[in-house]
Order: sequence, then structure tokens, then C-alpha cells
Amino acid sequence: MRSNLVRVLITGAGGFVGGHLVDYLLSLPGQAAIDAAVLTPPGANPRLDGHPVTQHQVDLRDPDAVRALIEATQPERVFHLAALADVGASFRNPWETLENNIRIQVNLQQAILQSGIAARVLIVSSGEIYGAAGGAITPIDETCPFEPASPYSVSKIAQDMLGLQYFIAHHMAIIRARPFNHIGPSQRGGFVAADFASQIAAIEAGQRAPVMDVGNLAAERDFTDVRDVVRAYHLLLERGTPGEAYNVCSGSGHSIQSLLDTLLSYSTAVIEVRPDPARMRPSDVPRRVGDVRKLRAATGWEPAIPFERTLLDILNDWRQSLGVPVRPARL
Repeated sequence: MRSNLVRVLITGAGGFVGGHLVDYLLSLPGQAAIDAAVLTPPGANPRLDGHPVTQHQVDLRDPDAVRALIEATQPERVFHLAALADVGASFRNPWETLENNIRIQVNLQQAILQSGIAARVLIVSSGEIYGAAGGAITPIDETCPFEPASPYSVSKIAQDMLGLQYFIAHHMAIIRARPFNHIGPSQRGGFVAADFASQIAAIEAGQRAPVMDVGNLAAERDFTDVRDVVRAYHLLLERGTPGEAYNVCSGSGHSIQSLLDTLLSYSTAVIEVRPDPARMRPSDVPRRVGDVRKLRAATGWEPAIPFERTLLDILNDWRQSLGVPVRPARL
């Protein structure tokens, strides 16, 4: 029965990370009754439709709607994933990203506070808040000062600090996650691995010329498979210490060049790589690799899916969507 299960609310459940989190929670038999806050109505959320999840179409920017959501669901665990997450778009329209990400978190925290429920809440910030970390060569830990390099990263600092403020002022059981780059199957445009894989799959399908337009390939990032990331989120919400922030990352760096080279190695097509100035971001950070020790100590989490396997899964996911035969590769 639903009453015997932990009541879980996921905002942004219909998105890339939310869909994988739902998949993971449903793989834990008898663990959770899941309520999903979504933008589009049931039947229009392919990651959720057909699964034992109660969908609530709600505009999280509306405080009354958020209060009604909390009253209806009475969650014991809350994963707050909903946000505008396109770094490039945040440069084009800074206020849209700032207003959306801050407003919906304030509405959620206020609704939980006013309801009086004792929910544990995971706020998802971002490794983007560290920027270039002063040019640090060693992995970035949670004590590193913030150096926001985009309006998006400013919005994530605000979300991070709002979580801390409500913990300090109201003793809410809020845990902050700071995920670094996470990639995986079902991720769509605007993110580097998905953009590269979609181009390769389209070339293999004969839908575009064998040319790839790319941005800065020298940048180095800490990539983690989204399926490992959602496992870390679950462990943090169960075992993390309220008020604390935890990096979610692999602790290893890969250049964008190596990511592209790996994807290209899985294709039989001969593809020309062509730099595109329009894809070069302002304030691009040359290196960002996280320190995972705090997360590991609190939860015992380790990444389980190799970088190469993740990239192959992303490419095969795009191949399937375009009707291209999936080609296994020797990893």
C-alpha cells in the first residue's frame, strides 16, 4: 500500500535527470511512492507515462500551486531537480534563468516550511559555481570559493545559499548537491556529449554532411554518468548531513577533445571536424575537476559506469532515435 512506502516528491521529474532518478527509485522494490511535478500533462511525458508515478502538472513559479502540491503529496523526501540548466542560454537571457531558478526554489522551500512537514530535501546546485577555481590544478573540494562564470552559475549559487539559509534559519533538513558535468542516454541538445553524438548519428543516417561543427575542445571537465549521479542523490538524501554541501563527481578529468575522439572511434563514417566560433562560450573555464571524498565518506558512493561505456550508450541512444543500426563496440 502507498501508506507503507516512503513518500517521494521529484520536481523536474520529466526531464533528463528526473527520468533517470525515477527509473532508479523504481528499481528499489517497495521503497517509494513517487509524486512527480511536471510542466506538461500526463500523457505528454514519455519518461514517466506508463510507470507507477503520480504526475502533477504544476507551474512551480506559482506559490499557491506549489503550496497545493505540498499539501496534496505530503512528501517525506523531496528531490528538487527543476531548473533552467542551459549555460549558453543564460548568457542570451540572464534574467530568465535567474528568476526561474531562484523563484521556484523559494516557493518550494516556503511551501514545505509552512506545511510543517518534516521532509528531507535535496537541493541540486552545480559544480559550475566554482568557475575556474582560481586556476586550481588539484580537484576542487566543497570549501573552494565561488567564481561564477555564467548567469546560470550565479543562479545555482543562489539556490545553494537559499538551501543553507533555510537550514540555518528554520532548521529544515536540506542537503545540497553540487553535481559536476553529468551525461548519459536520453540527454538532448545543448550539452556537449549529446550534441556530438546527435551529429554523428545524423551523419550515419545520411541526414547531414559528414562534417561536425565544434567549439572549444581543449576544456577539461569531470564527467559522470547520470545513472551514477541519481544513485548519489538517493544516497545523499538518506545519509547526507542536513546543512552540508557535497560535490557529485567522478574525481577525474576528460578533455572535450578526448570525448569527441572516443565518440568518433565508435563510428564507421569518415567525419571532418570543423571549429565553429559561434560555439565558443564567453568566459569558458579551461579545467574543472571535482573532489569526491566528502560524498564518498558520507555515503560510500563510487561511480560504477566507465566514461567510454557512457559515451557508447549516448551514441546508441541517438542511433535508435534516428533509425540507425546500433553498433556494439569493444570497450
